Amino acid sequence: QQSNVTSYDAAAVAVIIFQAFAGMWINAFIFSVIFMVWIKNKTLKSHEKILLALGCSRFWHLGIAWLFYLLATIHSYCLYVSPLFELLAAGQGVFQISNTWFSACLCVFYCIKIAIFRNRFFIYLKVRIDKMVPWLLLGSLLLALVSGIVIYNATDKTQCENLNSTSQDNYFIWNTRMDEHIFPIFLIIVFVFATAFIEVIFAALLLLSSLWRHKCNMQTNSMKDLSMDAHIKAMKYILSFLVMYSINFTIMILAMIYSMKNQIHIFFPIYVLMYSFPGVDSLILIFSNPKLKKILLRILLCVNYKVCIR
Repeated sequence: QQSNVTSYDAAAVAVIIFQAFAGMWINAFIFSVIFMVWIKNKTLKSHEKILLALGCSRFWHLGIAWLFYLLATIHSYCLYVSPLFELLAAGQGVFQISNTWFSACLCVFYCIKIAIFRNRFFIYLKVRIDKMVPWLLLGSLLLALVSGIVIYNATDKTQCENLNSTSQDNYFIWNTRMDEHIFPIFLIIVFVFATAFIEVIFAALLLLSSLWRHKCNMQTNSMKDLSMDAHIKAMKYILSFLVMYSINFTIMILAMIYSMKNQIHIFFPIYVLMYSFPGVDSLILIFSNPKLKKILLRILLCVNYKVCIR
């Protein structure tokens, strides 16, 4: 039975490492393209600033996850060396929270920029949103850093207690156990994620309302309505993000529940699903952005051409 558990753990870790590596490549592509645009044009549009921050944040989030599970697979005892585990846990929390809020900022930006309302406050936001984007990104980063400090302190206390009371035969079983220090971390993360989730829901509802009103007021003509097209494109991304975010949020709650019950065999599939979110959402971002989509297809065609020649 023990050998079956070991092979199961190894397979789960291999899948997570593969997902993290694939997601890192996808987000490195987004960051590289936007960064080259920045170098070329000496400036960035507001949505490109968010994409740049999002690609960087997701790359490091998946990179830390890849490093964590790689170390745990090769030599799990090194994770007991202070402060390695605390730094990995805090770094993972910082980048996970930041990329969630950066994604929420992108949804809110699309909503404010594209939706059409005659409300004065909404018009004020539409005029000022470009200047507000850097501050939104900075606020999201500060929130993530504060959460990272809390996570570091809590994991430091938990590490000290578990080193004195827990056998080191299986690192993962120890890592998934919930105690009085880890529980506040989950509460903070759930609150931060839930707040961002509420923002995305409001953005989706406002954009959907604007789309419906615009469709009702639109005059029937044969010309293509650019505003309607922009509404639909933004709505597709926000709804897709809303669906995936709902799944990811549910998985995170399940992770907390099964951590409390210490059911390790259910916890690993939850992690596998959780780490597929940054890569899949970034792929949707690429294919919803004409510039990123064009460059990616060009790269894939070049790779395919070279493979066929060989």
